[in-house]
This record gives sequence, C-alpha cells and structure tokens, in this order.
Amino acid sequence: MKMNRRTALQAGAALAASAAIPAWAQAKPTLRFAAVFSDKDIRADMVRMLAKEVGGDFNVETFFNASLFKQGTELVALQRDNLEIGNIAPQDISKQLPAWSLLTSAYLFRDANHLTHFWSSPLGAQYKKEAEEQVKIKILGPTFFGTRQVGLKPKKKISTPADLSGVKLRMPPGDAWQLLGRSLGANPTPMAYAETYTGLQTGAIDGQDNPLPNVQNMKFYEVMSQIVLTSHLVGYDLLAVNLKAWNAMGAAKQKSFQAAADKAIAWSAAEHLKREAELADGFKKQGLEVYAPDVNAFRAYAQKVYLASDEAKEWPKGMLEKINALK
Repeated sequence: MKMNRRTALQAGAALAASAAIPAWAQAKPTLRFAAVFSDKDIRADMVRMLAKEVGGDFNVETFFNASLFKQGTELVALQRDNLEIGNIAPQDISKQLPAWSLLTSAYLFRDANHLTHFWSSPLGAQYKKEAEEQVKIKILGPTFFGTRQVGLKPKKKISTPADLSGVKLRMPPGDAWQLLGRSLGANPTPMAYAETYTGLQTGAIDGQDNPLPNVQNMKFYEVMSQIVLTSHLVGYDLLAVNLKAWNAMGAAKQKSFQAAADKAIAWSAAEHLKREAELADGFKKQGLEVYAPDVNAFRAYAQKVYLASDEAKEWPKGMLEKINALK
C-alpha cells in the first residue's frame, strides 16, 4: 500500500507539472512550405518574413529549389495533405478548373497594381471561393514576381510574333503554358525551371520567358544574347494553404496569418518592381541587347490565338471585360 501511495503521489506531481507548462512552451504546429524558386529569390525572403511573423503560433519549414516537390506537383501535394503551404501557379489550378485558364492568358493584367486590385476585389473573391470549394486550398494572395520577357540565345532581331516562328522557347510543362508560348508565335518546349540553364547552354532550347529578377537569380543571362521586352504576362503565383491546416488554425490565428501574408506579399511585390527597373540597365551593361519589340503586334496576335482556343470556351461569360474594366 505504501508503494501504491507513493506512485500515486508521483503521478499527481507529474500531471501538475505538465499543466503548469505555459502554452507558448508547448509544441507548435509545423507548416512546410515548398516552391520551385531559389533561396536567393525575393519570394524566399517573403516566405522567411511570413515565417517570422507567425513564429509565435507556427513553426514554418522552408524548402526552395524544388527540393521537396517538383515543379507543378505542389498543388496535388497540398490536396493530399502532404504539404501545408505552397506557391501555386494559376496554370496548375487551371488543369483542374478550366475556367481559370483566363487568369493565365497573355496581356490580361496590365501591371502589378491591376493584378493586386483584381485579387482583392469581389471578382477575385469569386475565384478564391471556387478554389476553396473545388480545389480544397485556401488562397492568401497573389505573389507577383515580375513581368515575363523573352530571353534568347540566338542574336536574331525580334520585332513581331512572326520573328519567333520556329524558335524553341522553353515553357513550364502544362497546356496553359504551351498555349502561352504559341500565343507569342514561338515553338513552346516544355522543360523544368531547374533544367533551363543547361537547356540554353546546350542548345536544346533557343530561349526562355521569365521576369528579369528570375533571369538574374538563375543566371540565365550567362547563356543568352538578348532580352526582348514583350511584357506578355504579369507573372504571379498564388500563396496557398492546405485546407486541413487552415481550418485547424481557428478564426483568430487565421486572421493573424492572413495579415502576416498580406504584409509579406506587399513587400515582395514592391521589391520585384524595384529590382526590374535596376536589372534592365544592368543586363545592358553586361553586354546583352535589351529592347522592346512591337508590343501592340504581340498583344493583337496573342489575343487572337487565345480567343480561338478551346480554353477560351471555358471562360466565364463577360469576365474578361470585367477584369479589363478594373482600374
């Protein structure tokens, strides 16, 4: 009986001690973030900023350079509860929601402000709700990473889409990306982001399209001769959370998490705009030709290609006009 009593007292003491541990000292939920961009990318700093802001509630683990999931597989990882946070290309969402192909079309958004305005508007809210209900992800906001420009290894002068005929232009895998490449007049060639440098180096591709900060981060400028400022797509992904992880947060933590994401996203967009302006001059000084083609000719050609595509048949009626009308 004496041993039993002693055991009971020890158990009681242990229970009391565990109850005395403050909430902040107990284990925090771990949220894994995965993306294809490098750890030197502005968006990597954006994610680190977010991680710091929410650090009191969550432990955010970061995986850059496609080190956890390959490009294009992050969305499925979120849906299968294998990932908590991802930077998802709208092109990947359009594979599951064909109506979303509108949001991936060339010359849709005028600039970063137009993009931000759309996603914070009632129109953007419709798409966020659709993603939550049908794709099972929570979209926090658009992560602008610059306006996509064409970079080429050959020195051929490009003025109109006809000049890109036969040019092997690297595009990410997926129908939406291939359509974008065709809308420029090029011969789109699917290739992973991480393989693009080698592809340019060996001649497997003639060029690639990316915003200037990406060209800098991945050192594509080392294996290119020119940058053609087509400005054909305002580049962005969508910072998204696995719905199971989001719902587990509760209303108060959801609110603070969204606020932290808004702050980090806005900082990242401003940094990208600043970097773009600096890089155009920087690449010229490094010996690359940097010039604007007949952008109106590119825009007209791209719109014609898109409106004649099967994808355009899925676009919500009147949505294109509504997005264009946003100021």
